[in-house]
Amino acid sequence: MSKTSTTARLHPDGTLHRIRSGGAQPPLPSSPLVAMTEAAIDAAAVGDPDARPPPEQGAARMRPVPRAKTLRRALGMTQEEFAAQFQIPLGTLRDWEQGRAEPDQPARPYLKAIAGDPAAVQRALQAAPPDPR
Repeated sequence: MSKTSTTARLHPDGTLHRIRSGGAQPPLPSSPLVAMTEAAIDAAAVGDPDARPPPEQGAARMRPVPRAKTLRRALGMTQEEFAAQFQIPLGTLRDWEQGRAEPDQPARPYLKAIAGDPAAVQRALQAAPPDPR
């Protein structure tokens, strides 16, 4: 896989031009894309080691993105902010996100509640505890 990159600019006339370090902007070739059949697409995918589909036995070992990480990112929070806001130990959150541990039975519905209405969960956590008398 190549580690080079090309910087290009779309000109008002719709053509792409390469941006060179000296400031020159030669046009990029405008050859049209070639239509591929499904068989040609499959053959190209199998021939490219970076695009090859996983083998059937490998797919079973693949792990999904941890739900806590997806939820935290959707809320735009750092691990520290999420852990503090929802009173989850930071180490526990990190273990969930890195796949070292799975949320236990009480934590799963708690994460589901956060996903459903994070503001309501925050309000509930900030509410004063009931008087035990």
